[in-house]
Amino acid sequence: MKWDEDDYLLISGIQHFIFCRRQWALIHIEKQWKENAYTASGKLMHDTAHNALLTEKRGDLIVSRSMPIHSHMMGVQGVCDIVEFRRDDKGVPLFGRDGLWFPSPVEYKSGKPKTHDSDRFQLCAQAMCLEEMLACPAIETAYLFYGGIKRREVVELTEVMREMVKKTFNEMRRYCDRLHTPRVKPTKACTSCSLKDICLPKLPQESKVIAYIKDALHEDIQTCESC
Repeated sequence: MKWDEDDYLLISGIQHFIFCRRQWALIHIEKQWKENAYTASGKLMHDTAHNALLTEKRGDLIVSRSMPIHSHMMGVQGVCDIVEFRRDDKGVPLFGRDGLWFPSPVEYKSGKPKTHDSDRFQLCAQAMCLEEMLACPAIETAYLFYGGIKRREVVELTEVMREMVKKTFNEMRRYCDRLHTPRVKPTKACTSCSLKDICLPKLPQESKVIAYIKDALHEDIQTCESC
């Protein structure tokens, strides 16, 4: 199925969605955002990588920055921090360049490697977009650069990961179609989330809210009776 471009999801959203579905909905459905030290650090790193005017060529390597990407089949779009093209007989021709070049996306993150797959899924989605756009063979490896450890992590892009990426985008689209923001599910990660003051993860649970409302109504009735 091919999607209308007005309905395309942002590739970066998959990272938010896997981290926290409610955070993703607040940002991408309700259009709410708030900076903190973590997001500001990440923005600074991306601004450095996203110099679209700078293309480097070092021997058999071409480094392209801030490359717009999309997938008509998945209905997603975004920007790669960096795409490295290496001279390779399995690659694709590039305008103004001799030979064939094989792409690998590189995503920059300000922190440290995560235990969940949010960053890896985002990177895999970028690779899938490049494969569709460039009509190139499957990209088997890509890279995550973490500013917290100042080195790259190699990510193997398996078929299982690719299927999970498609499944996750489909789930995200269902939330968008319903304009649904999931309820709060507090975790330890809430303390570092920039949206915690908007999300209100410490808001009392529903049963406590109901009890509070009942107490408030009872108090109002008693006050009226004493008047």
